[in-house]
Amino acid sequence: MNAGAATGAADSGADGRSGILPAQAIAALARAGGIRAATPFAPDQIQPASLDLRLGAKAYRVRTSFLPGSGRTVQACVDRLSLHAVDLRPGAVLETGCVYIAELQESLALPGDLAAAANPKSSTGRIDVFTRVITDRGEAFDQVEPGYDGPLYAEISPRTFPVLVRTGSRLSQIRFRRGAPRLTEAELGLLHARSALVDVGSPSLQGGVAVSVDLSGFDGLVGYRAKRHTGLVDVDAPGRHRAADFWEPLAADGSGSLILDPGQFYILASKEAVQVPPDHAAEMVPFDPLVGEFRVHYAGFFDPGFGYAGAGGEGARAVLEVRSRDVPFLLEDGQIVGRLVYERMLDLPETLYGAGAGSNYQAQGLKLSKHFAL
Repeated sequence: MNAGAATGAADSGADGRSGILPAQAIAALARAGGIRAATPFAPDQIQPASLDLRLGAKAYRVRTSFLPGSGRTVQACVDRLSLHAVDLRPGAVLETGCVYIAELQESLALPGDLAAAANPKSSTGRIDVFTRVITDRGEAFDQVEPGYDGPLYAEISPRTFPVLVRTGSRLSQIRFRRGAPRLTEAELGLLHARSALVDVGSPSLQGGVAVSVDLSGFDGLVGYRAKRHTGLVDVDAPGRHRAADFWEPLAADGSGSLILDPGQFYILASKEAVQVPPDHAAEMVPFDPLVGEFRVHYAGFFDPGFGYAGAGGEGARAVLEVRSRDVPFLLEDGQIVGRLVYERMLDLPETLYGAGAGSNYQAQGLKLSKHFAL
């Protein structure tokens, strides 16, 4: 079906409203031809407010990261910068410190009023695989302009662990957005009063709901620091890797502080329990230079129902994927490290996060990715 057909399907029932497309609208968009897939969707590929993206048959190791910019395709840039091609069909190892561009099985033919944004999946961020989606003529990573018609590619750069991937592996997810559904500070205040977005009476709401780091300890631990020179992480093998082979537990020593070493990767958790009501979605602002030279979150999507008591998520913390930049940095218990921005859903999703949607991190505390067994 052509993009015009996709436009009609996407507009049906929208009534000019802005919002994030729920699962059933994503499925309808695909049926209308707005999302094209090289192979049929997997049963759990559509999440409550996003679509998992699957690696295709081929990747390229390239000399450098890039953006195509106006007038150029990703493939033209790859042809100029590629060092060698990698066949993903039998499985392939992507090495740390290298940059790869992978074809994705999904492509788009979006209607003119629908944009999209991508992000690493939670499990991808927690193993420190830096992943961004690129489009033809793209001038920003992870952003898809309204009306885009063309292929999607993933830039993949493992930072800490080498990873084993294959055709069909899912490292990224994409969210579809109509209009400008992000809440203002005033709207955020009203939503917090209604739904207790965090378990703090009066949180800071400037630029999003403030999230702080918990260094008081979870069962005697404040977090984990990734080991260097480890074995492979198979991204499609949940629970098959011994955590002790990859992670160093960080004991709570009573100081309420942690010095981040430059270049090291940490898994920490928020002090606040976070809630995303069913009629909203949220995203963590990944880096705020006003609070320090470090990054606190690689995988920023929070689906409707995350932390929601009605979906079994009461008390869920936001897990923080933390990397200091150029200098050591002192984190202290309760220090604000990021912001959660909330957006309206276009409609309620048929299934909430944690309620039969294959959710791995509902009601989480301090938790490594699904790949590791303690």
